[in-house]
Amino acid sequence: MKIAFRSSLPNDPARTSLIERYGHCETKDAEVIVALGGDGFMLQSLHYTRQHKLPVYGMNRGTIGFLMNEYNEIGLIERIKAAERAKIHPLKMRAELTDGSVTELLAINEVSLLRTGSQAARLRVMVNGRERLSQLVCDGAMVSSPAGSTAYNYSAHGPIIPITANILAVTAVAAYRPRRWRGALIPMEANVRFEVENPEKRPVHANADGTRTGDVNAVDVSVDFDTKMNLLFDPGHGLEERLLNEQFQ
Repeated sequence: MKIAFRSSLPNDPARTSLIERYGHCETKDAEVIVALGGDGFMLQSLHYTRQHKLPVYGMNRGTIGFLMNEYNEIGLIERIKAAERAKIHPLKMRAELTDGSVTELLAINEVSLLRTGSQAARLRVMVNGRERLSQLVCDGAMVSSPAGSTAYNYSAHGPIIPITANILAVTAVAAYRPRRWRGALIPMEANVRFEVENPEKRPVHANADGTRTGDVNAVDVSVDFDTKMNLLFDPGHGLEERLLNEQFQ
């Protein structure tokens, strides 16, 4: 099996040991990517390998490793061959910046908007062109995929979404008005648009998996069904099981 090993650490002894045991090839010639690191590095690896359309098998060398498998050098090829495959369609963000430019990015976990200044953001929230909230006063808001629902979304008290569910989570960060609004679940085919009220006085920037834009006037979020990413998990430890298990911790 042709494997390309990637590591979050320079001169990683684990990567060196694995290469000595299994060999290594360039990404363009590989059948699979093995990523050594934490969840953040897995996201980087998925973005990096998107154009190559290769599956990614992660081994945890970080802290939590929700998207990773247990690190073990023994039997790696057998584990990869037996692995469960999780197919993920990323979120597509189109951000209209205050300088008149437009930025487009993909996000596997979430697209978020966060206030830049000292005052709360004021956002208009639209779904499929229809206004749902005329004014959301908050520190920020996000759209999360099922795969990313246990990340920033969960920290902001958003729901955990089963990987097979055909829905997205719209979650506020420290919402002030409406006080009782606790977010929403929307169809995966929907388009969400956030419009920033008074961006000069209440500036807001956008993030796609941590990649930050400048201040924005508006942001559109939808699922990019034309792009597919593949994660590999050891049998019985796939995303569906992990998301279910997380709800009973």
